[in-house]
Amino acid sequence: MSAIAKGLKRRGRLMAQAVSPPRKTLDAIPTQRPAERPRQDPDDGYTAPLAPRLVRSPAFVLSSVRSGSTLLRVLLNSHSRIRAPHEMHLRTVHVRMSREFTADAMKELALDREELEHVLWDRVLHLELSRSGKDVIVDKTPPNTLIWPRLHRCWPEARFILLLRHPGAVIQSLTSRRADPDHEAIRAEVLGYAEKLEEARQSLTGAHVITYEDLTADPERVTRGLCEYLGVPWESGMLDYGEQDHGTFRPKLGDWSREIRSGRVQAARQADPDAELPPRLAEMAKAWGYPV
Repeated sequence: MSAIAKGLKRRGRLMAQAVSPPRKTLDAIPTQRPAERPRQDPDDGYTAPLAPRLVRSPAFVLSSVRSGSTLLRVLLNSHSRIRAPHEMHLRTVHVRMSREFTADAMKELALDREELEHVLWDRVLHLELSRSGKDVIVDKTPPNTLIWPRLHRCWPEARFILLLRHPGAVIQSLTSRRADPDHEAIRAEVLGYAEKLEEARQSLTGAHVITYEDLTADPERVTRGLCEYLGVPWESGMLDYGEQDHGTFRPKLGDWSREIRSGRVQAARQADPDAELPPRLAEMAKAWGYPV
């Protein structure tokens, strides 16, 4: 009888729910309808002041793609005090204000969208540095080159390592890695990186400039200079990067080729001396000290 009574009671409760009006969802943030677009910050010209940074002086490698930045990363990461993780892609980490009053609330806290993102980026670097137990962090994401002025705004005391490579060699490397290369698009891509690199080279007083060709030809000399720039003593173990764990080597996080997995510094492939560069790239190659 007890089981029958429980069954009748449950049936009655289900029938009551079926004929009752739907209950309101009591979420803290109202559910956004699919057709709605998130509101943007009101454009009132407000610029937030710089918030305190947890990492005051991170280092950023500015380079084109296919310029040896992963090799530089693992050499630096082999140092006992330097953390150089995989590509972090901070520029693609964004903050969205989803309500019309959110920007006003943040403004009362002396924050705007850009500074909120900067605080988040800084926290990510600090978290990674804390986990590593080291005290210097280097981010080597090549697309950072395209936003170097914003990185400089975010961290006024940031340090910048400019890693150059002959533009002709970069074009050759990109072309060889793509199944159906669009030669015009590749030249445009390399030119875009080169323009921002040259802009940084001319603008960033105190930046440390190296070349991929020098790094592979004389890694000890180049890494000694890098350590001096970063304020740490040089360690010979940096050159034996294959003896240490540097995390995952896979697409979108850096180079994953057989060469980088070998654990050895290998000679740089030289640019084809007979290959003609577009005039602007040739001009920059010459300014960087390369024969054209």
